[in-house]
Amino acid sequence: MQPVPESATAPSAANLAFVEELYYDYLRDPSTVPETWRRYFDALPRPEGDVAPPPEPAWRRNGFTAALPGELAAKEPPAGPGASSEEAFQFRVDKLVETYRDYGHLRARLDPLGLARREHQGFGLESFGLREEDLARPVAVGDPQAAGATTLGALRDRLEETYCRTLGVELAHLHDQELRGWLQDRMERTRNHITLAPEVQLRLYQKVMEAELLEQFLGTRFLGAKRFSVEGGESTVALLELAIDRAVGHGVRDVTIGMAHRGRLNVLANVCGKPLRQIFAEFRDRAVIGGNGGDVKYHLGFTGERETPDGKVLVTLAFNPSHLEWVNTVVQGRVRAKQDRRGDVERKEVLPLLVHGDAAFAGQGIVAEALNLAALDGYTVGGTVHVVVNNQVGFTTSPADARSTTYATDVARMLQIPVFHVNGEDMEAVAQAVLLAVDFRQRFHRDAVIDLWCYRRHGHNEGDEPSFTQPVMYRAIAGRETFPKLEAARLVRERVATAPELDGLAQGYRARLEEAFHASAAIAASPSAPVLEVGERRYRGGAIDGAPPIATAVSPEVIAEVSRALVTPPPGFNVHPKVAKLLEGRAQMAAGHRPLDWGMAEALAYGTLAWEGTRVRLSGQDSRRGTFSHRHGVLYDTQSNRPYTPLAHLRPGQGVVELRDSPLSEAAVLAFDYGYSLDMPDGLVIWEAQFGDFVNAAQVVIDQFLSSSEAKWNKLSGLTLLLPHGMEGQGPEHSSARLERFLALSVDDNWQVVNLTTPAQIFHALRRQVLAPWRKPLVVMSPKSLLRHPQAVSPVEALSKGGFQPVLGDAGVEDAAAVTRVLLCTGKLYYELLAAREAQRARHVALVRVEQLYPLDRDAVLSELARYPDGLEVVWVQEEPRNMGAWDYVDLHLGPFLRGFCEFSCVSRPPSAAPAAGSATRHKLEQQALVAQAIGVAARVEVA
Repeated sequence: MQPVPESATAPSAANLAFVEELYYDYLRDPSTVPETWRRYFDALPRPEGDVAPPPEPAWRRNGFTAALPGELAAKEPPAGPGASSEEAFQFRVDKLVETYRDYGHLRARLDPLGLARREHQGFGLESFGLREEDLARPVAVGDPQAAGATTLGALRDRLEETYCRTLGVELAHLHDQELRGWLQDRMERTRNHITLAPEVQLRLYQKVMEAELLEQFLGTRFLGAKRFSVEGGESTVALLELAIDRAVGHGVRDVTIGMAHRGRLNVLANVCGKPLRQIFAEFRDRAVIGGNGGDVKYHLGFTGERETPDGKVLVTLAFNPSHLEWVNTVVQGRVRAKQDRRGDVERKEVLPLLVHGDAAFAGQGIVAEALNLAALDGYTVGGTVHVVVNNQVGFTTSPADARSTTYATDVARMLQIPVFHVNGEDMEAVAQAVLLAVDFRQRFHRDAVIDLWCYRRHGHNEGDEPSFTQPVMYRAIAGRETFPKLEAARLVRERVATAPELDGLAQGYRARLEEAFHASAAIAASPSAPVLEVGERRYRGGAIDGAPPIATAVSPEVIAEVSRALVTPPPGFNVHPKVAKLLEGRAQMAAGHRPLDWGMAEALAYGTLAWEGTRVRLSGQDSRRGTFSHRHGVLYDTQSNRPYTPLAHLRPGQGVVELRDSPLSEAAVLAFDYGYSLDMPDGLVIWEAQFGDFVNAAQVVIDQFLSSSEAKWNKLSGLTLLLPHGMEGQGPEHSSARLERFLALSVDDNWQVVNLTTPAQIFHALRRQVLAPWRKPLVVMSPKSLLRHPQAVSPVEALSKGGFQPVLGDAGVEDAAAVTRVLLCTGKLYYELLAAREAQRARHVALVRVEQLYPLDRDAVLSELARYPDGLEVVWVQEEPRNMGAWDYVDLHLGPFLRGFCEFSCVSRPPSAAPAAGSATRHKLEQQALVAQAIGVAARVEVA
């Protein structure tokens, strides 16, 4: 307690609640407040009459000794002016209890090195108006588990042991009394101790011993090779082992782990069970020329089946790039898909376990995005167990320069979840934190965070000198025995095991390492295309260019049945008048009285797939209605707001259909849906951007996962991206989905990129994505103006015959011999060129639409051009600036086959730093000039 100076005339606003409480104490009994404050209050006018006490707090009415979170007992006077001294004493005891519960973690001994200064003031008896002689006084404790604490001294000792030892727990942010009460009961009943059986202690020791020996073996056998050692944080491996075992005891049968590179090799070997000989073979680095590029060994994943005391469990360590936290929602998406495949509606059988670094958890915004998904219906996985391996340094950056928060984990306090801070060199405290975290997750289906305080024995990598930037820390580390050796000494000292027994365990593991090392010499890398088995279906990667067309047509009868369900809301459902008109129009389309528009064709693609039993998942910002109101996949009753999804009510036994409005996030949600697609390859999984350029915010997911996961990790994804794209006068931020970026990344059939012009094309493209034998991402430059363009329509018969066409020729050419100029284009620009050709009666111009840009069907393009006479002028026309769009890609892949036979050029906007003009008027002028130049006439500029 810090008294104000005698010269002070008023307390600061920040201290008003504290001063108010002191003032109530003063009014009841002036002797209970410090002399400085007493003199201050003596100078104030006395209030007339009795001082009315504030309402009785809920925690007192319910018989608890502690206030609700955020309603600290210190702010609540216990009674009116007539309160007895016993009541006043008990009130101060209650304040002490609540302070320990809320702030005891600040006194916990967390740093194994003892360098962090964490002494928190305000726990002295005088801070609560108590004295040393009060320690022998009996206290009333409402918590039945605390029955043994009959004196203030005994109570304080119990609180110190529970909250201030080597395990500190953050609860103050929890306002859910059920969660908080459960945690307090679990911790205070045992004083946050756990009794570990000797065999369990030996098993945990064995894991930290193996972690150390593996790192030392790699360091000597592969001198100078990067391995991002876990040394200094060896208890991480034991923690993961115990967490998996505990989860299996709760019925978990599948654990998916995500982590960055530090300690990854150890987790692969000693947690997931990846064969040591395979790891050593990767260190030998016998590269094979050809095939996929692969990735460095500390980015690779692995799946293994393990035996635990409570049964078998599948343990997967997900692949991960160097972008640290970006794997978080990839893992959660995979877990969600696994849960859905199992029918695990309670989300108890598959557990996501994410391992973070302290600097990354505090520093990267993707962490907050991921945490925000935790309780959302479309993205929840029933809780994630987070482990922050707190090395107390990030590369060379100390915490003081890496975060503005007290803890690296403070961002997690946005959720109603506990944060357990634990000293990594107290194995019993680590075990208690693990049990609390896993049990909490299984009980409440929420996240839990373990902040494992340890250190990094070496530099960021084994070639780094850490004492350049952390000399004091590394002087302390150099003079400190390793944790496995400290733990071995403890086990011997406490007679859990003898020194010869522990030496025998170490010798046995060293022998295994040597045997695996010699066996690794015979292993050679061999490239192979990935193959994925799911149920009775087998999907492949590799080449798709030149593959035969996929049959995607659907019978008229099925189209009629699906259409009927799409346009028929349930009886008594009050449809918005404008939506009712839309449904009426779609009914006419289904009956053949009107051609199909984009929204109806897209809905029929989803509906026919679901009719056939395919799971359909579409997520994105405002995707249920659609940013441009073209979808209305979920209807809302205008009276009750009750939602109804027609696609989910087609017929019994259909595939599950999920249409999800995502939070305002691109990175985390796209990564989640990518992860979902990995473990749901037989479904149609779609992420939609509100505007195409919003995908900029998820570029890491595009570059590091979507475009390259097959090449790096042999992982197949069939994720579809819908990216609204097109120059329509909406300014530089709402025009371009950056087609050029996707085409620059297009190689080795790593995905498909399309820019379509008809509803039938999107119908067949989406169905092909599920029915094809390969699994590749599909990037759709999705339309905006074409959603309602009167010419961008298709007859319903186009869905029951034919299929996807990578190139659409010009059916409007009356005399092919008269054509001297062929315009190649893609997307909505086609309709503007078509209108200009008709207006100018330019019969010498033909329009060829390249619907699929990658893989480019060059033969189909050349076949269309062969319809026309020699000496053609072939022009690629794009509305994007010359340095953007598809021109560079088309020129590279098509130009060499055209030049020498015809003139090949480009019409586009001039090069620009921004994708489009900010002025709608300027856009219109530019577009008119571009179209006129393409047709070959002088521009007639018309501005409304």
